[in-house]
Amino acid sequence: MEIKKSPKSNLENFSKIFMQIGLVLALFVTYIAIEQKTYDKVYGELATVSMSAQMEEDIPITERVEPVKPSSPPPPAPEKIEVVKDDKEVKETVIETTETDETKAIKVQEIVEVQEIEEVIEDVSFMIIEDVPVFPGCTGGKDELKDCFSQMVQKHFSRKFDAELPNELGLSSGRKRVFIGFKIDKNGNIVNVQARGPHPKIEDEVIKVMKQLPKMKPGRQRGKPVGVKYSIPFTLVVE
Repeated sequence: MEIKKSPKSNLENFSKIFMQIGLVLALFVTYIAIEQKTYDKVYGELATVSMSAQMEEDIPITERVEPVKPSSPPPPAPEKIEVVKDDKEVKETVIETTETDETKAIKVQEIVEVQEIEEVIEDVSFMIIEDVPVFPGCTGGKDELKDCFSQMVQKHFSRKFDAELPNELGLSSGRKRVFIGFKIDKNGNIVNVQARGPHPKIEDEVIKVMKQLPKMKPGRQRGKPVGVKYSIPFTLVVE
C-alpha cells in the first residue's frame, strides 16, 4: 500500500521543536514575574476635623413671661351689727312646736283607692292570634284548629247558600268571586258580617248565611278573650 500523506506534512516530526519553544516561553514568563517589583503606597497626613465647632449651637435667651393673675374680688363687707341697749325691749321670734297634744283631734285624709286600668286589646287577625277561635266539634293543636275552622265555615256556606240564586239573577256563566269577612267577638258570637260579590242580592244572601254560624269558643290573646277578624273568599259557578 502506498502512503498518500507527505512526510513533510507530518507534525510528529516537529514535536521536539514545539516542546523546546514551550519550555523557553514558560521560563521567560517565570523570569518576568520574579523580576517584577512592587512599592508600598505612601499616603499623606489626614487633616484633623474639629467636631466641637459643628456641635456648638447658639441657644437664644428667652424671657419667661408670668401670666397675669386676675385680681381677686374684695371680701364682702361684714354685716352691720346693731347694738341694742339693755333698756330696750327685744321681740323674740316664737317657734311653734310640731308636737301634737293627745287632747286635740287630728284630721286624717281619706285614702282614695286606685283602680287598675284594664289593658284593652284590639281585635286580632285570625292568622296571628295566639289561641284561635274553636269551631264546635274541632280538636287538635293550633294549626289543626285553624284548618278545621276554615273547612267547617266552607261546609256551612255550601249547605246554607242558595245555589240557584246566581242563575235566577241572570248572571253570565262562569266563575264569580265572593269575598266574605266577619268577626268572632269576645263571647264567641259572629258579628260585623260583610260581603262583596257580583250582585247585591248575592251579598245579602251571603250575610244571612254567615250570621247562621254557630257560637264559637272565642280566641285568646295574652290569655284574655279578644275579638278575632276572619275573612275567606268563595267561588260561585254560574252555568
